[in-house]
Amino acid sequence: MPLAQPSFTVGIEEEYLLADRATLDLAAAPEPLMRECEAALADQVSPEFLRCQIEVGTRVCENLAEARADLVRLRSTIAAVAEHHGLVPLACSTHPFADWEAQQPTPKARYQSLLKDLAGVGRRMLICGLHVHVGIEDPDLRIDLFNQVTYFLPHILALSTSSPFFLGRLTGLKSYRLSIFDNLPRTGLPPSFASHAHYQRTVDTLIRTGIIEDATKIWWDLRPSARFPTLEMRICDIPTRLEDSMTIAALFLTTTRMLYRMRRENLQWRQYDRFLINENRWRAQRYGMSEGLIDFGRGALVPYPQLLEELLALVRSDAEALGCLAEVEAARSIVARGTSADQQEALYHARRAEGADQAEALKAVVAAIAEETVGEEAVGIRQ
Repeated sequence: MPLAQPSFTVGIEEEYLLADRATLDLAAAPEPLMRECEAALADQVSPEFLRCQIEVGTRVCENLAEARADLVRLRSTIAAVAEHHGLVPLACSTHPFADWEAQQPTPKARYQSLLKDLAGVGRRMLICGLHVHVGIEDPDLRIDLFNQVTYFLPHILALSTSSPFFLGRLTGLKSYRLSIFDNLPRTGLPPSFASHAHYQRTVDTLIRTGIIEDATKIWWDLRPSARFPTLEMRICDIPTRLEDSMTIAALFLTTTRMLYRMRRENLQWRQYDRFLINENRWRAQRYGMSEGLIDFGRGALVPYPQLLEELLALVRSDAEALGCLAEVEAARSIVARGTSADQQEALYHARRAEGADQAEALKAVVAAIAEETVGEEAVGIRQ
């Protein structure tokens, strides 16, 4: 029987921080804000672990153009409601100067249970991310592609970085968010599985012992979704620019289709030990795009722009077939101008060179994040 082609539908989830428009420090979402967002967006919006966070998710979309239109609507709605309450959303994975100890957990049973389970490491979870779902209906094919696409996760992570600061300091990492998230259990690169049944048996072991109630408590960089027939990529920081989110979603989508196309032709991407892939994950986390990743076939460090060009060539026919070539090729623009993390660092250093003190420079960074997150909604915020 020929292998049925997946739908390759797309869903995108973005998590935002909420800041006071005057001070640019984080602020807890008032209950009326959540009610207004839910009235406008229904189940496409939800609170997050901390009251200073909010999450949105697109509908199941047939293509990237549909996903983009939905995400534009979601971002602009959150921005408009937040403005009404004197707040502004920030699409960044860490706030440059906020203190995690000052944040209030969301009073929902799920989050209270998480806080109890995760103890001190849970309290530090002042981070936001981008999740991308790709529809792959056949469970065994989903696991087969899951095993292979892990190789490419560091390449995609490098394009997304937006968390160079924490507690008012430059961390030296482009994605400090991962350093915080990796303190949690059941995180990081996923293991490989021989089949969907093997994956299910593994998860069921934790469920039977009462450690987790379901697979939503598995937070790997990539996972078979517990709620949908999708592969869910979770490794990325949230890009500040919406168009960068679309590029990252397009790269994940087309990479999964490229691997499916290879499978249909009785080919498979070579699988490397997770130890080696973890080294590339660290390099993307630490350096972003600036220091290159390991090409394991060559056995050498290769500059990131060269690796990206090779990936773009691999997925070009898939991008054409899925109508998202422009989004995929926009990855070159990210390399040219830098990620949000690169731009945050550059602005901070520029303000300091102009004579601003540390607090002033950090506020300027947050103002720029706000402006780029919501565009015209942020008029009057820039410091």
